[in-house]
Amino acid sequence: MRRLLRIALLSALVWVPAASAHADDALEQFHRAVPALDRDVLALAMSAVRCAERSGAIDAARTLTVIDYSLPSTQPRLWVLDLERRSLVYEELVAHGRGSGEDRATNFSNQDGSHMSSLGLFLTLDPYVGRHGRSLRLRGLEEGVNDRAEARAIVIHGASYVSRAFAARHGRLGRSWGCPALEQATAPEVIDRIAGGSLLFAYYPERDWLEGSRFLGACEVASDE
Repeated sequence: MRRLLRIALLSALVWVPAASAHADDALEQFHRAVPALDRDVLALAMSAVRCAERSGAIDAARTLTVIDYSLPSTQPRLWVLDLERRSLVYEELVAHGRGSGEDRATNFSNQDGSHMSSLGLFLTLDPYVGRHGRSLRLRGLEEGVNDRAEARAIVIHGASYVSRAFAARHGRLGRSWGCPALEQATAPEVIDRIAGGSLLFAYYPERDWLEGSRFLGACEVASDE
């Protein structure tokens, strides 16, 4: 698992030699601010952001949310980072889909009805109020990996089954139908902070995704032609 992540990271960074010093400096600042977030996962997420910007998929990103689904649901595994100030904004518990696993997520899907979480890079859209209260739609940017997120109603929302008390009673968080669900008390604040065009990077060391993602490895730079 670790070897696969290292290989993916080397592939993702090979196309940015001119920006390597700046990228390394930012990486070290974030790593000091968020020691619980694996350094290699963080580096992969930041590389995906740079690729999204260079390819024209998004404008300059100001906020990045990282989810590390390789961690158990009982510990914080979602981080919101301010890319301009290079600082941590939130560190939160987050649920995965019931089709993805019990305490640990191991299976991921882009298919409707799978009740699994999806990996990859997402764009946050505008918040709305639904049956889970204040929620945030996500647009998957990776074809075949997460691009059915809107059709599947994969959104960020609060849930009563996401809390330390629930985890202590059950040995895991409750599970969603594929949504990255947050604690009810903090969900609205987090949603408002990241809404409207920020990026979310959902990670797990899945070989097919790491090797095939359009935002990892060689990055296609946008052309004016």
